[in-house]
Amino acid sequence: MPIRRTRGATPSPRATGALRSPLLTLALAGALIGAAILLFVRFAHWAGTHPVLAVLLALLALPVLYVLFRAMPRARELRRAARAGMGPPPQEMIPGPPPVSDVLPAPTGVRDGLTAVMPPPVPDFAALDPDGFEAAVADLCERDGCREVEVVGGAGDLGADVLATAPDGRRVVVQCKQYSPEHKVGSQDLQRFGGTCWTVHGAQLAAVVTTSEFTAPALEYAEACGIRCVDGTALAAWAEGSGAAPWGPAMLDTA
Repeated sequence: MPIRRTRGATPSPRATGALRSPLLTLALAGALIGAAILLFVRFAHWAGTHPVLAVLLALLALPVLYVLFRAMPRARELRRAARAGMGPPPQEMIPGPPPVSDVLPAPTGVRDGLTAVMPPPVPDFAALDPDGFEAAVADLCERDGCREVEVVGGAGDLGADVLATAPDGRRVVVQCKQYSPEHKVGSQDLQRFGGTCWTVHGAQLAAVVTTSEFTAPALEYAEACGIRCVDGTALAAWAEGSGAAPWGPAMLDTA
């Protein structure tokens, strides 16, 4: 089955729905703020005629506000995540396993095991141009059992270069980083990808594939978010068949 290439494609309807959620949240927040201001004005007017009761109510409200504040221990983490462009913390972003009815059956002939051995010569990923590198990664995905493989890298890709459906039915979102050996993939790269792969692209398995390496902070962030990291060594092993694909081992059964 040929791999679709839709460079610079706009987000899918699933992505549009995900982008609509923050607007609804902002509208609700604006309504709540407006209501709070109106209540405050009315309370201030009432307090002018009942100062003693107003002071007592204010004293009673302080512990209530303190309890509410203590009930939101992750408010600071959410603000930091928003500033970093990564959305909510990973535990809230990562969707759970898809319902059984949504998981597509594995294609005939695919079973657990090692990845299929790529016939020689294995491509020199570092020597390819950026489009060729993304296409090569997409070819690996299709070779090892993925369906609906699509190359979408380019302007407006929102961090996704390859989209696919894994053999077990999970939606796979891959970002390709064709870097030189001295240029490692940093935590900022991972944060930008983490801010879109789950919420915009609806990933159930997200991976960053590079010809280089990852910095230690990038690996820590990826582990916390559940993003798979495939460096140059792991990519070569995947292509040669001595290592597993990012979604796990699978090979075509030739028996």
